[in-house]
Amino acid sequence: MAASELYTKRARVWIPDAEEVWKSAELNKDYKNGDASLQLMLEDGTNIEHKLDPKTKNLPYLRNPDILVGENDLTALSYLHEPAVLHNLKVRFMDSKLIYTYCGIVLVAINPYETLGIYGSDIINAYSGQNMGDMDPHIFAVAEEAYKQMARDERNQSIIVSGESGAGKTVSAKYAMRYFATVSGSTSEANVEQKVLASNPIMEAIGNAKTTRNDNSSRFGKYIEIGFDTRYRIIGANMRTYLLEKSRVVFQADEERNYHIFYQLCASSHLPEFKMLKLSSANDFLYTRQGRSPVIDGVDDTKELSSTRKAFTLLGINESNQMGLFQVLAAILHLGNVEIKDRDSDSSVIPPNNGHLTAFCDLVGVTYQDMSQWLCHRKLKTATETYIKTLPRLQATNARDALSKHIYAKLFNWIVEHVNKALITNFKQHSFIGVLDIYGFETFEINSFEQFCINYANEKLQQQFNMHVFKLEQEEYMKEQIPWTLIDFYDNQPCINLIEAKMGILDLLDEECKMPKGSDDSWAQKLYNTHLKTCSLFEKPRMSNRAFIIQHFADKVEYQCEGFLEKNKDTVNEEQINVLKASKFPLLVELFHDGEKAISPTGQVPGTGGRTRLSIKPEKGREKSSKEHKKTVGCQFRNSLQMLMETLNATTPHYVRCIKPNDFKLSFSFDPKRAVQQLRACGVLETIRISAAGFPSRWTYQEFFSRYRVLMKQKDVLPDKRLTCRNVLEHLVQDQDKYQFGKTKIFFRAGQVAYLEKLRAEKLRAACIRIQKTIRCWLARKKYLRKRSAAITMQRFTRGYQARCLAKFMRRTQAATTIQKYQRMCVEKKRYRRKQAAALVMQTILRAYMARQKYRALLRESKVVIIQKRVRGWLARCWYKRCLVSLVYLQCCFRRMKARRELKKLKIEARSVEHFKKLNKGMENKIMQLQRKLDEQNKENRLVNERLVGLENTYTTESERMRAELSRLRGAEEDAKNKGHQVNSLLEELEKLRKELSSTQKEKKTIEDWAQTYRSEMETMVSELKDQNGSLKKEKDDLNRLIQEQSQQMTEKMARAILEETQQLKTDLNEERSRYQNLLTEHLRLEEKYDDLKEEMVSSNVSKPGHRRTDSTHSSNGSEYTYNSEYAELEDGARAAEDVTRGMDTSLTLKLQKRLTELEQEKQSLRNELENKEDQFLRARARDDVEFKKARGAELEYESLKRQELESENKKLRHDLKEIRQSLVGNAATSVGAAGSPAYKVVLEQLNASCEELEVRKEEVLILRSQLVSQKEAMHHKDEKETMTEPSVYVEDVSKLKDAGELKQAYVGLKDTNRLLEHQLQTQRRGYDSEVESLRGELQNVKEENNRQQQLLAQNLQLPPEARIEASLQHEITRLTNENLELLAEDPTASREARVIILRRMVDLMEQLEKQDRTIRKLKKQLKVYSKRIGEMGAGQTEGQTSPGQMVDEPIHPVNIPRREKDFQGMLEYNKEDELKLVKNLILELKPRGVAVNLIPGLPAYILFMCLRHADYVNDDQKVRTLLTSTINSIKKILKKRGDDFETVSFWLSNTCRFLHCLKQYSGDEAFMKHNSQRQNEHCLSNFDLAEYRQVISDLAIQIYQQLIKCMENILQPMIVSGMLEHETIQGVSGVKPTGLRKRTSSIADEGTYTLDSILRQLSAFHSTMCQHGTDPELIKQVVKQQFYIIGAVTLNNLLLRKDMCSWSKGMQIRYNVSQLEEWLRDKGLMTFGAKETLEPLIQAAQLLQVKKKTDEDADAICSMCLGLTTAQIVKVLNLYTPVNEFEERVSVSFIRTIQTRLRDRCESPQLLMDTKMIYPVTFPFSPSSLALETIQIPSSLNLGFLTRV
Repeated sequence: MAASELYTKRARVWIPDAEEVWKSAELNKDYKNGDASLQLMLEDGTNIEHKLDPKTKNLPYLRNPDILVGENDLTALSYLHEPAVLHNLKVRFMDSKLIYTYCGIVLVAINPYETLGIYGSDIINAYSGQNMGDMDPHIFAVAEEAYKQMARDERNQSIIVSGESGAGKTVSAKYAMRYFATVSGSTSEANVEQKVLASNPIMEAIGNAKTTRNDNSSRFGKYIEIGFDTRYRIIGANMRTYLLEKSRVVFQADEERNYHIFYQLCASSHLPEFKMLKLSSANDFLYTRQGRSPVIDGVDDTKELSSTRKAFTLLGINESNQMGLFQVLAAILHLGNVEIKDRDSDSSVIPPNNGHLTAFCDLVGVTYQDMSQWLCHRKLKTATETYIKTLPRLQATNARDALSKHIYAKLFNWIVEHVNKALITNFKQHSFIGVLDIYGFETFEINSFEQFCINYANEKLQQQFNMHVFKLEQEEYMKEQIPWTLIDFYDNQPCINLIEAKMGILDLLDEECKMPKGSDDSWAQKLYNTHLKTCSLFEKPRMSNRAFIIQHFADKVEYQCEGFLEKNKDTVNEEQINVLKASKFPLLVELFHDGEKAISPTGQVPGTGGRTRLSIKPEKGREKSSKEHKKTVGCQFRNSLQMLMETLNATTPHYVRCIKPNDFKLSFSFDPKRAVQQLRACGVLETIRISAAGFPSRWTYQEFFSRYRVLMKQKDVLPDKRLTCRNVLEHLVQDQDKYQFGKTKIFFRAGQVAYLEKLRAEKLRAACIRIQKTIRCWLARKKYLRKRSAAITMQRFTRGYQARCLAKFMRRTQAATTIQKYQRMCVEKKRYRRKQAAALVMQTILRAYMARQKYRALLRESKVVIIQKRVRGWLARCWYKRCLVSLVYLQCCFRRMKARRELKKLKIEARSVEHFKKLNKGMENKIMQLQRKLDEQNKENRLVNERLVGLENTYTTESERMRAELSRLRGAEEDAKNKGHQVNSLLEELEKLRKELSSTQKEKKTIEDWAQTYRSEMETMVSELKDQNGSLKKEKDDLNRLIQEQSQQMTEKMARAILEETQQLKTDLNEERSRYQNLLTEHLRLEEKYDDLKEEMVSSNVSKPGHRRTDSTHSSNGSEYTYNSEYAELEDGARAAEDVTRGMDTSLTLKLQKRLTELEQEKQSLRNELENKEDQFLRARARDDVEFKKARGAELEYESLKRQELESENKKLRHDLKEIRQSLVGNAATSVGAAGSPAYKVVLEQLNASCEELEVRKEEVLILRSQLVSQKEAMHHKDEKETMTEPSVYVEDVSKLKDAGELKQAYVGLKDTNRLLEHQLQTQRRGYDSEVESLRGELQNVKEENNRQQQLLAQNLQLPPEARIEASLQHEITRLTNENLELLAEDPTASREARVIILRRMVDLMEQLEKQDRTIRKLKKQLKVYSKRIGEMGAGQTEGQTSPGQMVDEPIHPVNIPRREKDFQGMLEYNKEDELKLVKNLILELKPRGVAVNLIPGLPAYILFMCLRHADYVNDDQKVRTLLTSTINSIKKILKKRGDDFETVSFWLSNTCRFLHCLKQYSGDEAFMKHNSQRQNEHCLSNFDLAEYRQVISDLAIQIYQQLIKCMENILQPMIVSGMLEHETIQGVSGVKPTGLRKRTSSIADEGTYTLDSILRQLSAFHSTMCQHGTDPELIKQVVKQQFYIIGAVTLNNLLLRKDMCSWSKGMQIRYNVSQLEEWLRDKGLMTFGAKETLEPLIQAAQLLQVKKKTDEDADAICSMCLGLTTAQIVKVLNLYTPVNEFEERVSVSFIRTIQTRLRDRCESPQLLMDTKMIYPVTFPFSPSSLALETIQIPSSLNLGFLTRV
């Protein structure tokens, strides 16, 4: 495709502009061949006509697509030309704030004039080990590339930093050296890397000065060679300097300064040690005040001098030499102030007693007379005589200045020499990296000898640069087998020949200097005559005969010839030098004595120390001829430059071109004119031109296929991607010369990628249009269908609505009819029912009245009948009694009369004889009967007497018992009397309460009367108070709401503060723990370093027989060696080390010992501080809890009203009454009624409390009255809360009461309260009486029960033991039965439950009885067997002694006794000499992948602990100590040997933790014994307290954990970036952009690249290994958390340092990858312990890439979303955001400024990158083992047969 075809409408081009150099424009119409102009439209909308050059017809430069703008590498641009380069740099610098950009092999660095946070150790760690193209451009990337190539190619490297003054060369070189010092370290104790960095402040102080362009401009060039050993660690350095600007010592232009060291001395002149220098302000000295700018903003010269002195000290320059240096510098200042006056026209003189000259002489130790003499005179020598010539004042002044410059130069060289001596070590140098910090191309209004030398050096460097670029291009084409065509590039050899060839400018200058009367004019004429006509690069100015022009590679420069000869000669009065050589000041003598030595062409003494330089010719013999001393400056500079070029040609160069963006030192301000000028001068554009001449755009086949897959048809895609790309390119680009196919890449001419991008964009645009068309059609159809459906729905609903309306009308009509019908029916029914009800009511009332009347009549009749019945009965009884009495009286009278008659008859008969006989006959019978009766009665009397005797005995015993019972009952009666007295006292108290109640009623009556008097006054204010009350209530509600809101806010604030303080304390605790663990790591590192140094000393000085230990880096790959050989080796090594140490310097050992001691002390202090922090944390938490409770109580203080308080107090009274009852019930059996008993006191206290409550009720009435007054006062106070709730009980406030309603309410409340109290007192009295009665009944029951129990006890004591048990059981059964019957009578439901309980208890008792019977029978049987056996044994012994043989032969009948296994105690016994074998077999030779896989998890730990238990059991402290020490040392040894094997480290981490847990579990501490079994508690250590060893083992576990993390990090590190960022997990989402010369790893998954699945598989392998080894679950969680932190931190850091990864599609890829990691956590059950939270910053960064970034709402969303990212990280991501396709938009600068403004108040670290080396502090939660030690079996595979189970 022809280039002119690209100039179509809307194509964008660059046109020249006077202000902006290049300006962007857009074509308004297509360009056609032959058109003389182009119709363009500028960016501001202005239409212009751009005329083409009629001769060349060159079209303007095309502009690159926006997708390519801002690329990291300028060679990635499709159009490579000056405007494209300038625009790309400007966009990166201004918009993205990126100061570094690649241009092929060159790193372009733009000075930001602002301190950026991109040079910290975190950035160094991020770039360390990375390929140069894998990260964003950076000076660290160049340094890493040089370091890597040095190690890989075994070739020395150079970094060439160039640029004009103020471009940042010195800073770039300084950062490069800092990178080397950080990533490599040093091999010796001298800390060479620190000394290399310490040389910077020294060289800046003596070689840097402020210029108009730079505040810290290097006024000399330097080349620093940093030496490395075979392991590529820094061993030393050497510095070479070039062309110090000595003229600055005596002269400075406006706004410039002398060298910094002079101002530092003047600023520090007030210090005591500088009093002798006699210095003052810098304005007092000629050499420091000429520039009229003695101060630099933001620079403290005093502090800078302190830094310089510290650097001097670090480099070994002692205090005396430092003061000597300062004396010389002060002498130079004083010498500049020496005033020389004219004596006449040809002579000058120094006034006598010149103070400054006196100070100069005193400082340098010379005589005043000699110095004043030779400052104004000069000695001339001829062949025969010597003359002393006076000097005019001007010449004398120049001689003085020349002497000052010469002294300063000598001093400068002396410092450089001593710096080199300090940087050189005794180690052999294997390779080096050189850093060249040299001035860039310079052109000023007046250019002199210095600018000529600088530009000459840049010509040589540019030639070397061009050749190197050309060589690389050629190598690239040859490697890819591309046909090589010669590329024309600018060769500046003619310009170099003009300067340095024979009869060149330098040659003619030296020749003129040798002429006796040579001058600048004569030299200029020679130049004109020699080169004006023969060399096109040499020109003569039109208006001058004392200047010449040279056409350099960068620009034409006009040089003024004035001063060339003088500066080239650099002459100094020899007499002045001789005076200084005769000085008494040793340092000054040393300065000029060194000058007599043979010097190198650089003016430096060559370095020593075993260093080998490449391509440098050996020095010639030292000659003390005068020629050697008269070598000109130009000749010296040419030789040193030649030497430098030879060195650079022998190394692999790396180029850094520093650009100064503006001349005003404004931060991030870009001046296109100045930038273009420097780009042309530094060779960047030449690199672009060389690249553009060939095939600048290069794509791999995979990248091309992925990017331009959209341009292919399905049939074009073949399995072979190379063939596919070839076919597609042949179809798309017809011209075969526009591209070439290499072995791995496709090479394109300039502009072809833009053409392909245009085709791709058009294809995508067409696809977008088709998609839009289809979607719009679909949306329109969907909208139509929605409308149609909506219309149909509306019609349906309308018709339905009409139908429903009709149906509704019909229903309403029918309903109305029905309602009318039912309503009328209801009305009639109601009317009927009312009438019926009325009739029924009337009937009911009437019938009830009649029934009542009838009932009353019947009742009266019945009562009358009863009365009559009773009366009649009483009358009948009375009549009957009277009749009965009369009848009895009559009978008595009649019987008396009859008896009298019979008596008379008997008297008559008795007198007769017959009657007497009859009478005697009957008497005999009666006597016989009576005799018989008497005998029977005697018998009965005897029986009765016997019974009486028995009864008397029984009565005697019973009377005794009854007397005892009587005494007991009398005591009970006394108790009852006492209780009666107590009841009387309670009754008296009740009487008092009644009196007080009556007095209270009287007071109530008084209050009522008093209230009546105020009622009339209150009525007048009711209306006003109602309004005020309403407003006050409203205000009260508002204020209450405000108070609640404020209290809620205060609560939330306090909660937040407590949470923050708690979080801070936790953070401090974690920091202290992390610091302690870091110190442990440092301690381990120093121990390893000490061991390595000792081994190196032993190996280098002692030849040991037998086995020699290899280096630690090879030991893991070498063969295994036995433990015995290792121990023998250690012992031999120790003895050899002791022998060597006796004869060597012990400074290193002392330093290490001191360092170890300091670390131990710091470790102990940190441990103490950690404990203090924990105590502070606990105290703070307790204090916060108390404060929170107080605050909460204050908030709830005013939430209840007084009326509710009254109710609560009434409840309290009820509760008190309940307590009285409980107290009386509890003490009824013992002390009821006692005046001092607890119950009595409780009653009195409760009664007193009741009286106090009456007083409180009175006060509550007044409180209720004062509420309105308090509300009114709240109007005049700010705090309503205090006013509304302040209790006012003063009587004076009652006068303010105006609301009669509230008064009435108070009165009613008081009356109700009194009534309630009276009711409660009556209830209390009734309850007390009933309780007393119940207590008396219970007392009686207790007495009866006590009697029964005593009787039962007496009966049981008389029974035998067997019957006693049965009797007690029977009694218990009887008692339970009675209780059951009683319970059944009271509660049948409860009785059933009680019956079940009783039955169970009975069954249990019977079972116990049977069990006891069985046990007794069994014991009896055993007793019989044992007694029989004892008898047999005794008989056997009496039968005589038998021989053992006979006893064997005799039959034996043993008892069958079951045999038990041996009871092991969980200990292992071993001999002391087997300890080495134990450690060897169990630790050193145990391989986790072999035998350990099938073991019980933690088996080595259990075995070691069981051995330790036996040592403790036998109380062998030496054995315990040696076993623990051997175990710890062996674990450290195996970790040192196999520390890179994850399985080994994981295995020993698990076992070390298990061993630590065993020491805790069996330590005997109660805190660790909670989960032990009884058997485990028996196994606790008994003799030794191993708490100190527990701490040591804990520290060892921490070290193993950190080693495990490092091992995992080394395994995961190569996977993370490739798997998380570069690999396309979702294929087709991310686009591939051209990357230029610095190719990055393709994001397509090629063979050998890591994917996300690789990371997940590795994580699963880690997890399964740790689980297999039995690692504690809590420890596994901490390990996984650390793994995820490493993944998140490394991914985020690479995202922040890679511009090509900051795109929308990459954000989607990252979020998908994170989701896969979360899914892995979910599968492993590890989601809830913080691992997911470590990925939060990465998740937020991915979200930030995907969210909208335009409006202020988007900015707010970003600020609220990205809480886990710092402001620097958010701004960095926004600056790096790069569209992959043209349809994405860049983030505007204004939006980024908005984000910065809104995040300004964040308090956070300014650090950009996350610390990937950070390790969370590990904890080892106690995890007891349930495994019994006695059950552990030792496998035979461990070869531990010498252990014995105990």
